[in-house]
Amino acid sequence: MAVFGFIGTGNMGGALATAAAKSVGGENLILSNRTPEKAKALAEALGAKSGSNSDAVKADYILIGVKPQMMAGLFEEIQTLSGIEKVPVIRIMPNTPASIGQGVVLYDSINTVEEELSVFLSAFQAAGLLQPLPENLIDAGSAVSGCGPAFVYLFIEALADGGVECGLPRAAALRLAAQTLIGSASLVLESGKHPGQLKDEVCSPGGTTIAGVHALEKGGFRALAMDAVKAAYDKTRGLK
Repeated sequence: MAVFGFIGTGNMGGALATAAAKSVGGENLILSNRTPEKAKALAEALGAKSGSNSDAVKADYILIGVKPQMMAGLFEEIQTLSGIEKVPVIRIMPNTPASIGQGVVLYDSINTVEEELSVFLSAFQAAGLLQPLPENLIDAGSAVSGCGPAFVYLFIEALADGGVECGLPRAAALRLAAQTLIGSASLVLESGKHPGQLKDEVCSPGGTTIAGVHALEKGGFRALAMDAVKAAYDKTRGLK
């Protein structure tokens, strides 16, 4: 069984390591982080090993989960530690729901052979949807699926707040809001229908739902959602 070394175990790296542990077993993971205690805590939870960057680069596959502005310095260190100069690369962008098998992992490969890509897909299948994207679209995809969970959490909280204002207990409001998003998203994927069509099917003439939709449109809901994705994309591009 191949060994996977994770350099960087923050929210994204940690989510991916959690998913990988389900597929390949924690014993085949080596976790490293600039805050060693963080890597050690996650390793204990997953039944994995923790260590330094020099330990992680001894693995068969190395996963780098650091911020873009830290990449140059890290690559210099890795080359010094391992003596590698040119290696096959699979660029990935996961999101945090990958830790429970409901995530999205965007990926593009460089200088890889079919066997190497197959190992990657097999190891991280437990993360959720593995979506190939050309390198030039990874940043755009990340603005939707990588940043999107934060936008969704805001919406869930807002729906729940509305329920509380109408008299629902907080716990019930949160549960109803979260499950409503789960069900609605699943219906989009499984039905193949356009979201606009599904929205129309809920809106009866002169009914309560269309009144709520009107309020959202009046507040610029869709434009704000688009602005959020574009702002995240622009920020990503600016970090390079």
